[in-house]
Amino acid sequence: MKVYKIPEATVMRLSIYSRYLMQMQEKGIETISSGEIAAGVGVGSAQVRKDLAYFGEFGTRGVGYKVSELYGHLIKILGLNKTWNVIIIGAGKLGSALALYRGFNDRGFKVCAILDNNPDIIGKKLTDITIEPLEVMKDRISQHDIKIGIITVPAQAAQEVTDKLVQSGVKAILNFSPEVLRVPAGVTLRHVDLSVNLEVLSFNLSFNN
Repeated sequence: MKVYKIPEATVMRLSIYSRYLMQMQEKGIETISSGEIAAGVGVGSAQVRKDLAYFGEFGTRGVGYKVSELYGHLIKILGLNKTWNVIIIGAGKLGSALALYRGFNDRGFKVCAILDNNPDIIGKKLTDITIEPLEVMKDRISQHDIKIGIITVPAQAAQEVTDKLVQSGVKAILNFSPEVLRVPAGVTLRHVDLSVNLEVLSFNLSFNN
């Protein structure tokens, strides 16, 4: 499915809808309305219908959606009906925590390689993966057909690592460093800055009090 001009906020909500539907499946619920989805995830029912309408017609008016069918559609839309191989650059505390996070496998993301430049930790294992030096980056990306890179290195090294990932064939990067990175056209980049999210919380607390 090729889709154009879908708001990023819609894609993020689709991910939340899919997680909620998975929970409903586990509870044995077979059908659900847009209002029930909305109440479950904290948005309006019109927003749920609008988000789903970008991708076609789902459900039956007056009946709702079959949970398993809608969940299956969302998994395909999100590209989670296949496994995505991932490489983590930086095996410090954050990189190690991400490598050990079981939720990646549950959603179809497989960590295949973990690289670092610290000789004290190179050769050690995280789960069943041996931490390796940065020099093997291109080989590992080619070997495992890796399309996604996760960066957890210090800010001063982040752009250099990004450039090497792009040169090695990675097409999507999740950046946990505080550095604002540059990537060429055709490479998707997302920043995860925990301090920014805390600042949003502090703004809401200040603005609403």
